[in-house]
This record gives sequence, C-alpha cells and structure tokens, in this order.
Amino acid sequence: MCLPLREGESIPSPTRLPLSHPFIARSPRPVPLTTLYTLGVAYSREDIDRVRDRTDLAELAAEVTKVRRSGRSVMAVCPFHQEKTPSLSIDAARGLFHCFGCGKSGDVYQWVQETQNTDFVGALELLARRANVTLTEDPTAKRRRGRRESLVSATQLAVEFFNDQLKKSPEAGHARSYVRGRGYDADVVDRFMLGYSPDSWDTLINHLKDAGVNTRTMEDAGLVSKSRQGRAIDRFRGRLMFPIYDLRGDPVGFGARILDGDGPKYLNSPETSIYRKSNLLYGLNWAKAAIVREHEAVVVEGYTDVIAFHLADHPVAVASCGTALGDDHLDLLRRFTEKVVLAFDGDAAGANAALRGFDLAVPADIDLRVTVFPDGKDPADLVSDGRIDDVRRAISESLALLRFRLDAELEKYNLSEPEGRGRAVRAVGALIASHPDAVTRREYAVLVARRTWGERALGETAIRQAGRTSTRGGGGRRGRSPRAGGYREDEVPDPTPTPDAETMRLPTKLTGHHKAEQELLRLLAMNDAVVREVHIDESWFSLPIHVAAYRLLSPSVEDAGAGGTVDLGSLIAGNSSPEAALVAALAMSDRPLADSTELLNRLKVGGIDRRIHKIRTKLDTLASEGRDYSMAFEELIALEHERRLLRSNE
Repeated sequence: MCLPLREGESIPSPTRLPLSHPFIARSPRPVPLTTLYTLGVAYSREDIDRVRDRTDLAELAAEVTKVRRSGRSVMAVCPFHQEKTPSLSIDAARGLFHCFGCGKSGDVYQWVQETQNTDFVGALELLARRANVTLTEDPTAKRRRGRRESLVSATQLAVEFFNDQLKKSPEAGHARSYVRGRGYDADVVDRFMLGYSPDSWDTLINHLKDAGVNTRTMEDAGLVSKSRQGRAIDRFRGRLMFPIYDLRGDPVGFGARILDGDGPKYLNSPETSIYRKSNLLYGLNWAKAAIVREHEAVVVEGYTDVIAFHLADHPVAVASCGTALGDDHLDLLRRFTEKVVLAFDGDAAGANAALRGFDLAVPADIDLRVTVFPDGKDPADLVSDGRIDDVRRAISESLALLRFRLDAELEKYNLSEPEGRGRAVRAVGALIASHPDAVTRREYAVLVARRTWGERALGETAIRQAGRTSTRGGGGRRGRSPRAGGYREDEVPDPTPTPDAETMRLPTKLTGHHKAEQELLRLLAMNDAVVREVHIDESWFSLPIHVAAYRLLSPSVEDAGAGGTVDLGSLIAGNSSPEAALVAALAMSDRPLADSTELLNRLKVGGIDRRIHKIRTKLDTLASEGRDYSMAFEELIALEHERRLLRSNE
C-alpha cells in the first residue's frame, strides 16, 4: 500500500500530467497535408513533416500492442482486430503501417487518429508534444482558437491552486485527514491532482485575477457562480476537489466532495463549452491504455473508486461525472473495448433497481456486464482494507446484463410453487424480449425454463423446439399464421371461434381500435398497394364480424392482383351475411382513407397484445397444473420482442 500523507509534509509543486498512451478507437477521416485549417488551427506542411520525421512509429505501436523486431522489419499484433499471430507490418523508416489481416494502413498521424480517438489536429499536437516540436500557428487562426485554450488554461490554474491548497493550507487539515484515511500518499495526490477548495467566497477568484484571468473566462469555465446579489463568487467552497480531464488530458471541470456542513455530497462543474458530462468519463484519460491491454472497462460509482482501481494495480475503472451512464458513454467505451462491466456497491437488489431504467437493447458488439462488490462495500473501502483480491474477483465473476437482471427478478418469487413460477415467467418475459438477438433470447428462454421448472420442463423435444427461429410478419401468404408455440393447438383457444348470430353483431359503440380494424377492411376492399403486400394475421381483428369480413374479402383481393380492382359486386351479390353488408357499407364510404403504414403498425400491436394476454393466462394454467410451459414461454418472449420493435417505430 501507499505511504500516507503526513500532516505538514512538504510535497513538490505539481507538474502537468504526462502524455497518455494510445488506445483503440474509431477516428475521423484524415485530412490533406497542406496548410491545415481545422477547428480554427492552421499549421504548415513544414511543421507536419518535421513532427513525422521525429516520430518512431514502432515505438508508438509498442505502447499499445506487442511488437516484434527483426532487422528492419517490424511486425505487431494488430490492435484494430482480434488476432494472436502478428499480421501488422510497420515500416519504421518511412513511418507507415499496414495490416495484412484487416487491411488497415496509414502513417503516424493516422495511427494516432485511429488509436487516440482524435482528429488530425489532435494527432499533430499530441505527437508534437511527444517529440518536443514547437508548432507555429497562423496568427488569425490562433485568435479563433484562443477561447477554448483560455478556458482550459484557467481550469488548469484552478487545478494547481486547489492542489497546492490541499498540501499546504492550514485550513485543509481535515481534507488531508480524509486523504490519509483513504490511504493516499503524496504520489497519489499529485498523480490525480487532488485538491482542496478554500471555504471562502472569492479566494480562487482573486488568485485567478492575479494570474491575469478575467471574470468572464472564469464564468465560462464553470469556476465561479453568481450570488443572489449578482456578484461573482467561487463555485466550489470547502470541498475535496477531483479534476476531470478529457481524452486529450486537458482539465475541463471538477467533481467536488463535501467534507463538512450541509449541501450535496458531490458538486460538479456546470455544462460549459469544454465540459459536457454526457461525453466525459472520469479517469478515462488515465485508464485508456490499460483498457485496451486488459480488454475490459469497469464503470464504478465514484471518483475514489476509480483511484482505488489504480491502487489495486488494475487501472481500468472510470466513473460518470454526476450523471447517469448513457448511450454516449457506452459509445465512448466501445471504442476501446468490447467488454464493459457496471460495478455496484450494496447488494444485487439495489443494483437491479438502479438498472431498471437502463435500456437492455445494447449494441450487439458490446459485452455489457454487471457485478456487485461484496459486503455492501465500494472498491475504495475494499482496497483500503487490503481486499484487492475481492475487487478483482468481483470483476471476474461479473454476469451479462440480462442474466443479472433475470437472476435478480427470479429471486423475488417462490419457485417451489406453481403460482410463483407463473408470476416469475410473466415478469421476466418482457426482459428477455428486450434483447436484440434472437439466438440469445431463445437461450435465455431455456435458462429461465430450467430455473423455474427444472429439467422436467426441457425434454429433448422442448430443447429442439427452443432452437428454432421464431418468425412473425414480414411476408408469406395471406390468411391465418401457423402457431409457433410448443403447446398443443387445443391448449390455447382459437381467437375467432365459429360465431353465432349474436356475436356477429357490431357493438353499439365502436372503440378506436374497432374503427381501425374497419379502416383496414376498407383499404383491403380498395386493394391498397401497401396493405396487399403485408401478411395480415387474423389476431389483428378483435370482433368476429371483422374476422368474417376479412375472410370474405381476402380471396377476391388475391384474385385482383397488384393494381387491379376488387370485384365487390360479385363478392356481395346474393350474400345476405352480416359481413357482406359490412364490406358493402365500408366500400361505399366517402371519407378519406387512413395512412396505411401507421394503421398496420397500430393493428399489429393490438393483435400482439391480445395474443400476449392469452398466452400469459395459459402460462398460469400450465404452471399451476405442473405441465411443460417452456414453448409457450418462448412464444411469449417472441411476441414481447415483436411488440417492442413495433412500438419503437410508432
């Protein structure tokens, strides 16, 4: 463990954080190597060539992947695709690379663009700092660029000021005690540039003014706020400060922890032009190289948890900056690794509650997993207690997001009783249906059936049936769709039993869905081009008379062909049935026709809702009777997934 920081101990002045290592990412398209105007920056061709000449591409590659030298030839394991045998060739003399496996190629700038998630300007500036080359900017472009630089510069001055206060100010004694209690020594304090904001209204403001920073810049950088009287005051007061850096290593904001008194536990910088919390993850600037090397990223709940992973020699942790983890954060992480572990303190039930609003339909190319640290402790506490192995074990034993959610949901029910099994199956059906991959959905259906009913629910036939792909809609002949369920035809009643005269009457008052069904019949009678190409399931119709009218119309629509006219006269002639009268009335209506696509989507959802209701009822019956419900459960999942997709298009 690190040696604690002692009261009054002298610590060297802080230095700028070192240049971070490359990491895997998508990159923008390279730009022409002429005088470059991007983001308000202009650099000459001479500068670009000079930086390239002073950069060893083989050394750059060695920072992110395994490199093997043999004379002038350099081969490396390609970081842009999965492989074990090196297939990426590096020409160090000319500063070029080419992968014979995936075809990726380019020069030193494209290497940094691909591995640093930056544009050409970012790659040039990064390599220039690395090679100690001073870039010369066009004066006009320099003025255009200055605003961002001034905000970053003001933030950097605040970082250094807070860091110095933590180490030297008598007022910061309680902050130093907190730091010591966490096991942070002087190296950790400077490595993460931890600081303390004086409990004063204007100490930082006066310090920045003395450094030549105007109040407008302080406001735009999120360092000050306005009092009720409209006076500028320090935003952060009496707090332990955690600087937040962007991917380039520039300080852009702060997370501030209260130590004494009232107020929110953490206070973050406000949204600014350089600090956008939806696109920032605390610690990613330090973790990116390790994430690539270890093939995983761990998302923890707090800033001290991120630091704990560094102290545990597993620096792959990041944390969101005062906001919930969102799609933009996942997009950011998936540039570096396919595996992302969401790590929670507390217990599985609490983690499941936190995940309830999280969209399970994550991209197929990301392995999103969940773990819970033991004994309700966070990783910072575990590392302080010397339980580093417990932290690593929790990460290695993480579960896929959906598996974790399913396990947590099933724990709520008494699976030894039929009623409990039925409720459990209904509860997890929608969760499984949310997964975008059909094969995965079927696998989870099998898993849940095993958990709720045991091996008896999954005989050889059931397992074989579970492997089939469930298909619904999207083509095929007209008429009633075949049943996809694994239970007997007589186990779920036909939604349209042979009606008698009473059931063939229209309700006195039609609902909106009834009217939509009639509009579909009207579009069929008009031989609408969109409707005739769609497979219509009778389950879309909730009234027997509508089903009968559809059966009456369907053959004539087929005979008319695309672009033809349905012979309604022959269809209705001599037919005194209620459905024939309904078709005639609908065909003679002069109201405008509905939008075909919107109407079809609405009716599909309604039909699926009715089928889901019937299957859920049948699941209760099957479970209470101790009968195999695995195939019914699989159909329920398929229907839930189909409904989810349709509603996403509404």
